[in-house]
Amino acid sequence: MAAGLVISAPASGVGKTTLTLALARAWRNRGLNVQCFKSGPDYIDPAFHAAATGRSSVNVDSWAMDGAAIMHLVSRGADADVVLAEGSMGLFDGVAARGVSGTGATADIAQMLGWPVVLVIDPSGQAQTAAAIAAGLRDYRPGVRLAGVVLNRVASPRHEDLVRRALSDAGIAVFGALPRHAEISLPKRHLGLVQAEEQAEIGKLIDEAARFVAEHVDLDAVLRSAAGWSPQAAANGLDVTPPGQRIALARDAAFSFVYPHMLEAWRAAGAEILPFSPLADEAPDASADVCWLPGGYPELHAGKIAANARLRSGLRAFADTRPVHGECGGYMVLGTALTDADGVRHEMAGLLGLETSFAKRRMHLGYRLAELAAPMPGHRVGARLRGHEFHYSTILAQPDTPLAVVHDATGAVIAETGSRRGHATGTFFHLIAEDR
Repeated sequence: MAAGLVISAPASGVGKTTLTLALARAWRNRGLNVQCFKSGPDYIDPAFHAAATGRSSVNVDSWAMDGAAIMHLVSRGADADVVLAEGSMGLFDGVAARGVSGTGATADIAQMLGWPVVLVIDPSGQAQTAAAIAAGLRDYRPGVRLAGVVLNRVASPRHEDLVRRALSDAGIAVFGALPRHAEISLPKRHLGLVQAEEQAEIGKLIDEAARFVAEHVDLDAVLRSAAGWSPQAAANGLDVTPPGQRIALARDAAFSFVYPHMLEAWRAAGAEILPFSPLADEAPDASADVCWLPGGYPELHAGKIAANARLRSGLRAFADTRPVHGECGGYMVLGTALTDADGVRHEMAGLLGLETSFAKRRMHLGYRLAELAAPMPGHRVGARLRGHEFHYSTILAQPDTPLAVVHDATGAVIAETGSRRGHATGTFFHLIAEDR
């Protein structure tokens, strides 16, 4: 039987990812099998989880997925000793309007699975107030159970003592207190953490985090607080139609934002994935019947992409006869031009008329519900697709026929409709699931 826990916090940037990775590696070092999940639409953290545990991690999302899909995804932890779900943002933070099975809040997953929550609390600039915050989170929603807290970035032994006493008076267990330790800080950029595959020293960093946390946190007490969990083997609740039988997938440092559960679902449905590297000037495999460019950081490599003639000619030749689809950064590369943060304009593939700029930064963030006005690979006209958009580019031109009517989580229609021209389609959102 697995032991299940949720790692959450009152807010973003408190240390959830670091604690999750450290606990996972520390328990793995003790010989335990650890399975991680990510609550919410963050597509970067699962790769860190895999680096820490040696097991693939996937996203579970109550706004975009129904209960059957979530139970199917978490059932992979049935053979693990410990299962950790890392939250996003604060414990109860989601959108205002309910989605398929919730608002996207970490608390939805905790309640659905019956796993208690370990809170990461950063008491910087406060003392007893940290206990009031923890107590408020504990009591806010029936059905969400607090196991205890780990204090992070504690200033001094006196500071730790004040916070511990207040938490004890509130009846809240403290599993440990972490002093400030800059050496285990994970590097960041504008969309979140720098990707695990870009960090050659990620294994050493996780090992150091595990050593540090094991020194300051009672790992046995945390494990005892977990809920026993023994899921039944779930049927495939994702019901995903792959975009093609043989899928040419752009995959490198510029194109890596694709949800692991989508790739797994494509393979489970019998599709074959044929990776190619745009940064290495590779074209999509000529034997593929569809080409898919996920998001990533093309703005950091725009000059190289623009100079890669084999890539661009290969994409154009492929699109003459077969579908090509781009998500977010992939959509931008299928467009006419991309202006980087320094104001330099780079010619892209030109399959669509989209032109974007990172010199004029504007954050686009949130869940998206799209109703397709035309088919795209794997999805029919009228399909309702749920996804998430997160980028800092400004649309300079989006002249092609709109691909979909797109709403945000409140139901408001937004301008980021996606585009279609010939065999090429693109969206700004990253696909999570289709309403069935």
